[in-house]
Amino acid sequence: MTMNRKLSKLLVVSGIALSSAAIAQTARVQVIHNSADAAAATVDVWLNSTLLIDNFNFRTASPFVTAPAGVPLTIGVAPSNSTNASQSIATFPVTLTSNETYVVVANGIVSASGYSPAPAFDLDIYATGREEASIAGNTDVLVVHGSTDAPTVDVEVPGAGTVVNDLAYGSFNPYLQLPTADYTLNITDQTGATVVASYQAPLQTLGLEDSALVVVASGFLNPANNSNSTNTFGLWVALPEGGNLIPLPASTARVQVIHNSADAAASTVDVYLGTTLLIDNFAFRTASPFIDAPAETAQTIGIAPANSTSSSQSIATFPVTLAANETYVVVANGIVSASGYSPAPAFDLDIYANGREAALVGTNTDILVVHGSTDAPVVDVEVSNTTIVNDIAYGEFQGYLAVATSDLVLDITDATGATVVASYAAPLAGLALQGKAITVVASGFLNPANNSNSANTFGLWVALNTGGNLVPLSTPTSIEENSIITSLNVYPNPVNDQLNLNMSLESNSVVAIEIYDVTGKLVLNNQLGTITSGNFVTQLNMSSLSTGMYNVSIVTENARKNIRVNVNH
Repeated sequence: MTMNRKLSKLLVVSGIALSSAAIAQTARVQVIHNSADAAAATVDVWLNSTLLIDNFNFRTASPFVTAPAGVPLTIGVAPSNSTNASQSIATFPVTLTSNETYVVVANGIVSASGYSPAPAFDLDIYATGREEASIAGNTDVLVVHGSTDAPTVDVEVPGAGTVVNDLAYGSFNPYLQLPTADYTLNITDQTGATVVASYQAPLQTLGLEDSALVVVASGFLNPANNSNSTNTFGLWVALPEGGNLIPLPASTARVQVIHNSADAAASTVDVYLGTTLLIDNFAFRTASPFIDAPAETAQTIGIAPANSTSSSQSIATFPVTLAANETYVVVANGIVSASGYSPAPAFDLDIYANGREAALVGTNTDILVVHGSTDAPVVDVEVSNTTIVNDIAYGEFQGYLAVATSDLVLDITDATGATVVASYAAPLAGLALQGKAITVVASGFLNPANNSNSANTFGLWVALNTGGNLVPLSTPTSIEENSIITSLNVYPNPVNDQLNLNMSLESNSVVAIEIYDVTGKLVLNNQLGTITSGNFVTQLNMSSLSTGMYNVSIVTENARKNIRVNVNH
């Protein structure tokens, strides 16, 4: 007896005795469970009277299997742990075409109530399915809309345009033949004008070259209308080998928010992203850590009084759309109050893209500078006579400065760079900031009397990438006021070996002389101890210093004065 004749007598598939001719007629089938109804969370799938898939969970898929073709079949869906096909809660007659490949997606609602809208549970079937990419090096993607309460949508890939057009619930979009890469998928409304959700499709990262897969829109946009389901909307991927569907990650950006509004009325605020409370009781001169925020979709940042109960109480709102995989530093600056502050630029969010959470070079500290003092003029920032920030105005950022991690002195000068108006110690090494990226914020009022006699006086403050309280740089010392150094002179300048220093002190003080090179590195630290009031002369040996410009800083108990010296051996 031949093998075919043996099979025709012995083989029974799905309760149907097959002839040798019927045995040759088969199709390939994958079944995907995408019904988000809790009543269908786990089901059994019967093919005629044979249990095809036992305890089939939501958001899982069978592998592609061989099924008989050319004969009438009944697919039955029954509760889990069913004992026979007669217990099916839904049945579907099918006749498969020989040598065809099918993707079968179970969508819809079983329950009689609790879901709105509630399209009936059904099997959506796509013929001409694929188990591998049709072209080597590609990934073929079949898209099916299986979210019962989502509208007709488009799918757009930034840079490539609309790849899925007007896809309605229960519909398939034919296979997209995509070069294997990592993509951003923007789900838009039917017009393509508004992005409603965005996802990352890391085809290359997941090693899906030469594969064919199914992307399923799954779950509920509005769980409150659907029995408060935890099966929220998302895009999920079924692989040819089946198993648990793989969620595509939502597109996100990284965001740090810094509260730098010195207005007393905004001393503590709540920050909302849409209707979600993002930061509760956010205090002046504090920063959030970098956090993930939805990207590619239109969002509203709302600023509300502390202890608010909803975003509707926001006193200021700001529409934003963040780019996927971008990093942002957001600084809240300006004045909320209608009076009492002069000048009074409106409260605003100043946003810097291309932010950093770490230095690009591990031995450096990367510094982002933002001018957030409402009554401070346009200024420069110098380190050892070298301008590192030029003509920065209120509300502006200076792009990241990559500096070798050391303890620096920052001189704030007028816009011409000719007059140092204040100096700050920036102990990058002392604060262990090697390899870190930080934001230095000009904060507070130069003239508190014009600003409700605010206690938030001008200073430079540092936001760390971990957030928390801003770190103050050492108290600024005015060159023109509050200094006991009444005169200062150095000669010769340029100097070869010995520099003479002559100064007068108004009162007794501990005095130190610090010399910094053009990189801001401390190269000499001469502690003189207590010097009595009156005229004082000393000499400094400069012979060990290389030719170049240096900043000589005279530090007393209440002041710091700087003078530039050119060493020329």
